[in-house]
Amino acid sequence: MQKIDAHQHFWKFDPVRDAWITNEMSAIQKDFMPKDIFPLLQQHEFTGTVVVQSDQSEEENMFQLKNAAQYDFIKGIVGWVDLQAGNIEDRLAYYAQFSKMKGLRHVLQGETDRALMLKPAFKNGISLLNKYHFTYDILIFPDQLKYAAELAKEFPDQLFVIDHIAKPDIKNKKIKDWKKDIQNIAEAENVYCKISGMVTEADLKNGKKEDLHPYIDTVVEAFGTNRIMYGSDWPVCLLAAPYGSVLDIVKEYFSSFSKNEQDNFFGKNACTFYNLN
Repeated sequence: MQKIDAHQHFWKFDPVRDAWITNEMSAIQKDFMPKDIFPLLQQHEFTGTVVVQSDQSEEENMFQLKNAAQYDFIKGIVGWVDLQAGNIEDRLAYYAQFSKMKGLRHVLQGETDRALMLKPAFKNGISLLNKYHFTYDILIFPDQLKYAAELAKEFPDQLFVIDHIAKPDIKNKKIKDWKKDIQNIAEAENVYCKISGMVTEADLKNGKKEDLHPYIDTVVEAFGTNRIMYGSDWPVCLLAAPYGSVLDIVKEYFSSFSKNEQDNFFGKNACTFYNLN
């Protein structure tokens, strides 16, 4: 069985380009490259990963493609192109030649226009992804879930995955509105969800891992065990917890599930979604 970490990042730290990594995040203000995660993957018996863009540029795509060409454990890349560009189809056709380029993402959570994804130009880009066999990672905050649901239902043949369970405010135990919106978007069977990124939304210094359980419960109940996948969000997770601790939270949670359900969550679903070799 393939065991896949479906969400991690690489970068050569650049304080201007990577301005989102603020001084409060000094623990990750440095380079993180494939050689740094490889021992962790071996230790925890992962066979591969999906690396996700952290910079919105096509230079980022080439950087990650170069990494993937050097390291077999990188099974897929989620890159970036300007979905609203006039030449969007040319760019998609270009990246379709790279077998490890599996999907695309835009940092929608940071957009002033919270409903940018519903703009005609953006939807035009989304409408072309399926033609080139690209998935789409939805990176949003909870206030955007309602727009994401509208988008997903408008394109039922396009595969979408919600990153980091849409970043609910776990620290302040806010769950009611997020839960309702998660249940709504999960009705669209073309949408998956990554159980990832939770530790940085929680208060792990003063809280406990059980604080995450109501959020995981919600996602598992809404999506079932065939549309969820594991992601470490390494190295961003290091702001809150080491790799092994992030993994232990979900290993413990899913320990009572059947072997088949665990295999789905820890690899099979990611392989299906991203069409990993």
